[in-house]
Amino acid sequence: MTRIASVNVNGIRAAARKGMGEWLASREIDILALQEVRASPDILSKLVADFAEQAGAHHPQSQWHIHEHEAADKGRAGVAILSRQAPIETRTRIGEGHPEDDGRWIEADYELGDGSTLTVVSVYVHSGEVGTTRQENKMRFLQDMVDYLPQLAERSDHVLVLGDLNVGHTELDIKNWKGNVKNSGFLPEERAFFDTFFGDAGYVDVARSLAGEVDGPYTWWSYRGKAFDNDTGWRIDYHMATPALAEWAANPTVDRAADYSLRWSDHAPLVVDYKLPRSSNSAE
Repeated sequence: MTRIASVNVNGIRAAARKGMGEWLASREIDILALQEVRASPDILSKLVADFAEQAGAHHPQSQWHIHEHEAADKGRAGVAILSRQAPIETRTRIGEGHPEDDGRWIEADYELGDGSTLTVVSVYVHSGEVGTTRQENKMRFLQDMVDYLPQLAERSDHVLVLGDLNVGHTELDIKNWKGNVKNSGFLPEERAFFDTFFGDAGYVDVARSLAGEVDGPYTWWSYRGKAFDNDTGWRIDYHMATPALAEWAANPTVDRAADYSLRWSDHAPLVVDYKLPRSSNSAE
């Protein structure tokens, strides 16, 4: 099995201070997509090296290849992909390269054991705010995804889009959905894009397909009030896979902290195992 995880770290420096390294050392993850990194490449590299040391620096499975896309606006956004196996090609950006989209999309291609290619994406969709340019940027970015995802599926044998998409697709994805139908994150026009992602675009919502028609499991909880304690959350972090890849998925897990005090982000990692053909250089 290949274990693949995605998490919005809400600032990787803060996450590292609060215990992200301990979590990572315990989970035997092969590919990790990060969003809202909010750090320079040098700082990210140092923190990842610290994570490797926590896991045992002399063990080959503690080492990481790092592919990152820092936002031009320092201290905001930023996405990265960490992998045990070296990628054969990497790319950044989506759409026409609008500056407000900087640090929100990266891709890495990996050769699988059967000679096929797996393309992994880490994406951080804008949070949005109704009636503002932030919402306009979010809607344009989601349209860029609608336009691009079918092209990506045609180009690669398998595609896995990981990230904080900042939209709950259905009523099962938000605890208090009735109070959010006019708010960014659960607008009907936002959710319509997800109907397309998981419809005409041909992608599979991996966690939902495996969990079934149940509430959540949620991946984000506000720091305000008792949202975490009461599990008043949102499911806005996704694994979106092309169909053949989705057939290889198993064991979806939200690594929700055991207690509020143990949280190292307002999001929890979404971890899924995939029965991928393993490459001979997977432990490089």
